[in-house]
Amino acid sequence: MRLADGLVIAAPSSGSGKTVVTFGLLAALRRRGIKVAGAKTGPDYLDPRFHEQATGRTCFNLDPWTMRPGLIADLAARRDADLVVIEGVMGLFDGPIGGGGSTADLAAMLGLPVVLVVDAARQGQSIAALVEGFARHRADLGIAGVVVNRLASDRHRALVASALHDSGAPLLGAVMADRRLRLPSRHLGLVQADEIAEIAAVMAHAADAVAESVDIDALLALARPIAAPLPATPLPPLGQRVAVASDIAFAFTYRHILDGWSRLGAELVPFSPLNDEAPAPDADAVFLPGGYPELHAERIAGNAGFMHGLARAARRGILIYGECGGYMVLGKGLTDRDGHRHAMAGLLPHETSFVEPRLHLGYRRFRHQSPLPWPRLLRGHEFHYASLSRAGDGEALFAAAGSEGQALPSMGTQSGRVMGSFAHIVDGEW
Repeated sequence: MRLADGLVIAAPSSGSGKTVVTFGLLAALRRRGIKVAGAKTGPDYLDPRFHEQATGRTCFNLDPWTMRPGLIADLAARRDADLVVIEGVMGLFDGPIGGGGSTADLAAMLGLPVVLVVDAARQGQSIAALVEGFARHRADLGIAGVVVNRLASDRHRALVASALHDSGAPLLGAVMADRRLRLPSRHLGLVQADEIAEIAAVMAHAADAVAESVDIDALLALARPIAAPLPATPLPPLGQRVAVASDIAFAFTYRHILDGWSRLGAELVPFSPLNDEAPAPDADAVFLPGGYPELHAERIAGNAGFMHGLARAARRGILIYGECGGYMVLGKGLTDRDGHRHAMAGLLPHETSFVEPRLHLGYRRFRHQSPLPWPRLLRGHEFHYASLSRAGDGEALFAAAGSEGQALPSMGTQSGRVMGSFAHIVDGEW
């Protein structure tokens, strides 16, 4: 079976508009009848959902720091699409100290061309120096083309096009500034695609803008085949019938993990804590992923069906695992930014608080000796503003280290077969 071709959409920095350009391109390609899929570089739960809205296909994350190369190749080599458009993360060369996690690292690993989206809102001819610098920075990576974004006028477009004429990277498109292409955001990034009422209109407008402003045929000609991989072993499922919390408060799941569980024969049974649904009574494991429980804490606290169902699952002795937001809900209480405390499940002894929000962000290595059916060494990340206001008694779940190997305080708690932490697990080290 033929595998997809691929290309990478990157930018010099965060905030350049690459997400809107990427999902506009994906939607425009889908309109043409091209079987296209999106992928997202790095640890990100929000951008992939926009890709899925645009394509109607699953979007996998591809992270060269947390994932084994074989897993990345396996996820990138799509058999259900003719083209994979991979959106970068932050700036093209941004990643952990020591390298290994940038968009450039991923593009080089997969041998794919890079299209650079450059925000021209506050520059003119200087854009040429920026593009030339990015093109020359790494010998194993070239800039195959440029899409200039947020132009102010036709004159601005002509000025930028003239400056880029001799840069060595062809100008593939010039997108005008448009307030209708701005996306709302909150403390963890963009507002989730499923929460934007007018998302279909935004997608349609982005597709129109890209179709009118980008030479899509020239861009398609840049795509290169993705090599056939060897199959990669996924992280084992938490059980054979896994109840998975799934709604706008518990939406931070990595598709490759759930997909891997299904491929290994597990049955995934979604339920909505926000709608006061309990885990399936015959489930042999419960997974509470991250998300935004802090935005819905009062409602979650009052959902007796969910809380009693979770307590029944704990009494049956099945494995219950919570990540970040899910970990907060497993604790005794969650205090929101206004200082209001909301009682949570009380299956673990900790309390969490947003009263003094502080960003915890970074790649992590984890070691554990828990009932989790995973390798003892894991890789993942932290990304949250909540803090522990009370740790309580309990055994730590993970020993943790940073991306450079520096020791960090232990993370999370386990009590029998109930466990969780602020960690987001991406892959294991076999």
